[in-house]
Amino acid sequence: MAFNPRKAPISSSKAMADAASWCCACLLVTLILVCIFRDSSALEEDDEGLLRGSKVVSKPCDEIYVVGEGETLHTISDKCGDPFIVEKNPHIHDPDDVFPGLVIKITPSHTTKYYNIN
Repeated sequence: MAFNPRKAPISSSKAMADAASWCCACLLVTLILVCIFRDSSALEEDDEGLLRGSKVVSKPCDEIYVVGEGETLHTISDKCGDPFIVEKNPHIHDPDDVFPGLVIKITPSHTTKYYNIN
């Protein structure tokens, strides 16, 4: 079989192009993963499921709220942004007597809060 100088550079060029394509693809995947993990580590989730960072945090609470296990009026007030829960719920006679399953009315005084943990 005779050596053909025109075929040798083509196959090595193709191999180099394939290797360069794989390197670029690996680099792109790595950059995407780094960006995803960097963004998720910049935001931390707290006990109430709120994202904190240099972001606007919305505190969604329905107008009718059912008290969960371990919640107090203070934690519900912080979570929902309603500092006047006792005043708006005349059926709550003792603020310390809050139990799971208790239904209360929520009227948030504000819906967004700014957090900056830098």
